[in-house]
This record gives sequence, C-alpha cells and structure tokens, in this order.
Amino acid sequence: MSENEELRATVEALAARVRALEDQLEITQLVARYGPAVDSGSGEAAAALWTEDGTFDVAGHLRMKGRDDIVAMVHGAGHQSLVRAGCAHVLTVPHIVVDGDRATGRSYALNIRWDPAADGFRVARVSANTWRWVRTEQGWRVEERVNANLDGSAEHSRMLAPPADHLPDTAQRPGG
Repeated sequence: MSENEELRATVEALAARVRALEDQLEITQLVARYGPAVDSGSGEAAAALWTEDGTFDVAGHLRMKGRDDIVAMVHGAGHQSLVRAGCAHVLTVPHIVVDGDRATGRSYALNIRWDPAADGFRVARVSANTWRWVRTEQGWRVEERVNANLDGSAEHSRMLAPPADHLPDTAQRPGG
C-alpha cells in the first residue's frame, strides 16, 4: 500500500469514527430535549423530536401515532395538571446502537413530582424505554418509543436487556 493509499484509508477510517460519534451525540441530545419540552408544556417542541408518523407507546395507558397525538398529549388536561403541580420527566443517557441510518436503544425514564405535603420531590414512576431512531433530512428523529413502568413484570424488565449481539464475550475474559 502506498503512502497516499495509507493516508486515504486513515482519513476514511477517522471520518467514519467521527460520523459515528456525531450520530451518538445527536441522538443523545434528541433524547435530552424531551423532558424540558414536555415539562415546559411545549407540545410542538416535543412532537418535533419524532418523525411525522412516529409512535410513542406508553404501555398500558396510551399509544400516540404522529406528531399531532404527541402535541395533544402535552397540551392535554392530564399532562398540564402535572406541569402545574410541579413535575420533571428525567431520561437517562440511552444505550445506542447505530446501524447506518437507523438506530436502536434503551434507557430509563423517571417521573419526579413535587409533593407539597413532604415539602420535597418524590419519584412517581420509573420506566424502561426502548427506542428506534431514524436519520432524516432534518437529522435524527424518534421513529418509535415504548415506555413501560418497571412494575416487576418480566416483560417490562426485558426491555432493558442488551441485544444478544451486543453481549460481552465471556469466553474471552479471564475466568470466563
């Protein structure tokens, strides 16, 4: 391999690594924008995180399809009462697996609410989340989010399990 070919290969490898890092960062920032959008009552900002026909499934409670449904949820009486009473939707940094123009991931979400009787906050809900993102002309967007309370059910706990192809190879580790 000539010096120019070696340099070209190095630059291409670095460019691929930079793009992978940029994808991870953009998706992480997308997830980070959700809580402040819904907690400020900004339905349009929350909905803009999804594709036009994206879905948001709050398992056992509500399934939203499309941005209009997400706007309606944020502007709805139930959500607005949470905002007025003091709440925070806190999402953890997701584990992200990028595959070209698509990505999948999982994370936790906490719903923290003001409790005036205790003069403090309490965790009202902890849930598992699975995500599917897609690269669009506007950048990465949520294609699907499934949010399920961690209520002890095996089904909801399994949502957090790493994909089989991302498990560490224990045969390679000492003692494994």
